[in-house]
Amino acid sequence: MQGLTVVLICSLATALSATTYTTKYDNIDLDAVLRNDRVYKTYYNCLTNKGKCSPEGKELKDKLPDALQTGCSKCSARQKQGLEKIIKFLMNSKQADFKEFERIYDPTGEYRKRYAEQAKKKGIKV
Repeated sequence: MQGLTVVLICSLATALSATTYTTKYDNIDLDAVLRNDRVYKTYYNCLTNKGKCSPEGKELKDKLPDALQTGCSKCSARQKQGLEKIIKFLMNSKQADFKEFERIYDPTGEYRKRYAEQAKKKGIKV
């Protein structure tokens, strides 16, 4: 499910280490990002190649493919919770943005299929 991709958008702006992503950005207030259209749009534009990236946005963009490939196995518990929050937000409020992320990060639908059951268990309809 590409849904994991989306959740990573704001909460998992992380750097790759040997076995886990850094928790350096785990204190980003996701609710504040998601409520503020200007800040949200900055992350969105970064991840969709439509704008410049902040340092944390660049980290996220760089690590996103690995996180999708590995099922977020290098994510902390907090990052996984943030991922779920972001996916729910996108599915409920920004479906067009979700589709754009899918187009870029899951063009074959591989991740959507792989993570669909996991998302369903979390109450996320994809």
